[in-house]
Amino acid sequence: MRTQRDVEALLDELEHCIADDLEDQDLDFKQWDTSSRDKAVQKVVQMAVCMTNGGGGTVVYGVADKVKGRESAVLGVPLEIDVNMLKRAVYDQTDPHIMPVFEELHVPEGTGRVLIMQVHPGMPPHTDTKGGGTVRIGKDCQPLTGTMRRKIGVETGETDYTAEAIGRVDESLLSPVAMEALRTLAQRERAPEELLRRPDIELLDTLGLIRNGQMTRAAILLAGTETALREHVPGHLWTFLQMQSDTVYGVREDRVSAIPLSVQRIEDLLVPFNPITTVEQGMFHFEYRTWPEIAVREALMNAFCHLDLRIAGPVMVKLYPQRLEISNNGGFIAGIRENNILHHQPAARNPLLVDALVKLRLVNRTNLGVSRMYSAMLMEGKEPPVIREIGDSVAVIFHQREINAVFRQFVAEESQRGRSLGVDQLLLLQYLLQHAEMDTATAAGLCQRSEAETRELLAHMEQQDYVEHGGSGRGAYWSLYPALYTRLVADGNTDKRRRIDWEAAKTRVLSVLKDRAQRGEEGLRNAEIRHMTRYTRNQVGQLMQELADETGQVEQKGRGAGSRYHWQPSSF
Repeated sequence: MRTQRDVEALLDELEHCIADDLEDQDLDFKQWDTSSRDKAVQKVVQMAVCMTNGGGGTVVYGVADKVKGRESAVLGVPLEIDVNMLKRAVYDQTDPHIMPVFEELHVPEGTGRVLIMQVHPGMPPHTDTKGGGTVRIGKDCQPLTGTMRRKIGVETGETDYTAEAIGRVDESLLSPVAMEALRTLAQRERAPEELLRRPDIELLDTLGLIRNGQMTRAAILLAGTETALREHVPGHLWTFLQMQSDTVYGVREDRVSAIPLSVQRIEDLLVPFNPITTVEQGMFHFEYRTWPEIAVREALMNAFCHLDLRIAGPVMVKLYPQRLEISNNGGFIAGIRENNILHHQPAARNPLLVDALVKLRLVNRTNLGVSRMYSAMLMEGKEPPVIREIGDSVAVIFHQREINAVFRQFVAEESQRGRSLGVDQLLLLQYLLQHAEMDTATAAGLCQRSEAETRELLAHMEQQDYVEHGGSGRGAYWSLYPALYTRLVADGNTDKRRRIDWEAAKTRVLSVLKDRAQRGEEGLRNAEIRHMTRYTRNQVGQLMQELADETGQVEQKGRGAGSRYHWQPSSF
């Protein structure tokens, strides 16, 4: 939720954008309806329901969300509107009851005050007393349909399919091979030996997969026979396709097997198509696969853990000539989206299953799985995975790229120096290897963080001589530190990639204009000056305006793309 200070800062931003651009999962702006008090209060009730179902948030009343300019956008809330009345209305007209907190923020515009409603997350679904309701999804309040209510049930753990009992403990339902594979995978991840040495039934009981003498579906998923899986978890299966084109496949395998056996078999199927590159570093030779094993393992575990077992359809592994796709039925939950998945609080579709895998160290409760996938790819100089929600499914896509041995060695050396590079740093460095520069907004989008957090990160990277910055305010930009670019790329273009200092740029442009004038040649187009300085079109316009004001001898002739800047020698 946003504090009063946060809201004050956001109101200042209205000079440059509309309120709708500032809205997010936990923030909304609403204009107060002055035509009808009852309608305005009802809107407050509806927004309280929407926000609490969506995980809580802040609603700022008294701001038009489609108007640019603070003075025009901030209209305020009538002074006669009593916050205690609003609080009672929300409490009385919601089920279960919601108790928001209202705060007044005094402003110089409009009525002189806006109202801030802070809505804490509850135990959804919440509705109004007539049974209607919405839920916050991104920037919108979406109807609380039957599908949405089921999704909320999943997110709150009330409908954990894997926790349902299937009958009394029956050891014949368990596969000894699956149990052995489970222990092998867990040992590789350094799970407690004391846990793994326990007999099969005791191990499953300790993991919480046997409850009151009843075996759960989660136990069958981890260690069940094929027969048991088909009977008790019919939604669990997987398909591997080695695609020769978008419509033709070579190798295909369809199976129903316990999760540890499934992961092992899919990894085996990938081996012939996941070639090794050997990198020589001094006396040592290091081997790297096209798709790092740790990234593939994490993607597979995520797919099986978050599979919606109520929807018919397999975990699908498609290996194309240039990419690997791993997908599962069941879209994102709990507000997770493609643009926030790196740092979002983790949420489990199948909590009991995930809890058992956490105890075995096969998955991580702190959302490290996604970071590990990103890190494994980025540190080898490859693109990070693309994680997309497609309808009611999620796909993880790895593009095939060659290892960047120079970058991989740099990452290793930095680690040896005690400067291990995190996912955010790797993302920014990889971007700057492909682009001459980036602004803070672009960097924030890459890292899926706020601009304030990103500026702090970039400042720290500047101290480590990874990046340097130029410009100021909204014109600030970041580029790779020249010595680091030379080390990682060595293409001789270090200086060409850098912008010229503002005053130096004026001197250089002015010199070229004078030289062309003396030779009777045409002046410079905006595009030519952009090429010389690496400035944007608008920055070039500002630069040339300053030159015109300072010298009185620079003028622009023509219009549009054909216009040029010329040097006009003084007639005196």
